[in-house]
Amino acid sequence: MDALIETGAAAIAKRAPRELDALVAISSPSGDVGGAEEAIALCVALLPEQAQVQRVPCSTHGSAADLVATVSGSGSGRMMLLGHVDTVIAHDSHAPLRRDGDRLYGPGTADMKGGVVLSLGLARELAKRPECFEELAVVLVTDEEWRTSPFVHAPRFAGYDSCLCFEAGQLTSAGDEAVIVRRKAAGTLRVRAAGRAAHSGSAPDQGRNALLGLAATALELSGHHDPGGPQHLSVVPTVMRSGDAFNVVPAAGELLFDMRADRLDAFDAVLSAVPANVNGVALEASMERHWPGMDAIDTTRPLLQRASTRLGRPIIGAARGGASDASHFAATVPITIDGLGPRGGGAHTPQEFVLEPAIEKRAQVALAVALEVLDMNS
Repeated sequence: MDALIETGAAAIAKRAPRELDALVAISSPSGDVGGAEEAIALCVALLPEQAQVQRVPCSTHGSAADLVATVSGSGSGRMMLLGHVDTVIAHDSHAPLRRDGDRLYGPGTADMKGGVVLSLGLARELAKRPECFEELAVVLVTDEEWRTSPFVHAPRFAGYDSCLCFEAGQLTSAGDEAVIVRRKAAGTLRVRAAGRAAHSGSAPDQGRNALLGLAATALELSGHHDPGGPQHLSVVPTVMRSGDAFNVVPAAGELLFDMRADRLDAFDAVLSAVPANVNGVALEASMERHWPGMDAIDTTRPLLQRASTRLGRPIIGAARGGASDASHFAATVPITIDGLGPRGGGAHTPQEFVLEPAIEKRAQVALAVALEVLDMNS
């Protein structure tokens, strides 16, 4: 292993548990401005001291401003380290970091406060080598977990050479270190129903039941679910809301689907399959999230081979179905690599955790990849 990787990763790992403890202690569910501001303030304190800090408008209206911090160097090449500070865990389910053996449990540990801590540590290590880059940027957004509006930051960084994103890491089935170089496109389909209210006891047939219309639509559209097909399309009903009282035929409601596929255009057939009317209930469908996929397998393969040599063990480019902000940069940033965060599990659940011993190993992976990218652009 390259000596610079070994010493740098050890320095990152030494600080990481305390920094993760502090960041997890801040409850920062998507949309909570106060929590986001507190989390961003802590991250600013953990940046390289020479970093220039900007707060820029978030993609989602009403959210706390995003963070863009830059370090200027004397070399060539521009690299971005990308992450988010928001979680899906609400305030009433929040809990502090808890250690159980090798596991560090807490809201957002894997998705992705552990990755944020690792990225900040990497930024501090790279900032010691300003001759290796022209500009190093740390970008932390506050709305990744619930954004449905267009992503605003891609144009600003279109001239960058690389984007390294720190969603949770993983191992291959053979036990090798993996990073994410391919992700599916993601879409959110919303179906709104308009029926007619009626007393559910004395006059049920005078109503038009929005709930039944939505239920029929959920079953109908689920027939398009084909993860083993040519587009690897998944169509999953996730939320249905209808009705306000137990004794009234529900007159309105909505149904949400989470969809994933290799390409965004795979969602068109599902959208067009929503009927205009089901048993007198009018339906209106709209796509509320369009996240592109990414496929950097070919462009990153030689880089990962060289980084593996530098690390002394294999780094494998892998695929993952979950969405990530890295996908928004993949079309314009030549080298886009995700999944550089620590390994863990239970994302989006009360049992979310990272593996403490994996922090140093994943810091080594991130350093190997980052140093190889910088050498490539020097």
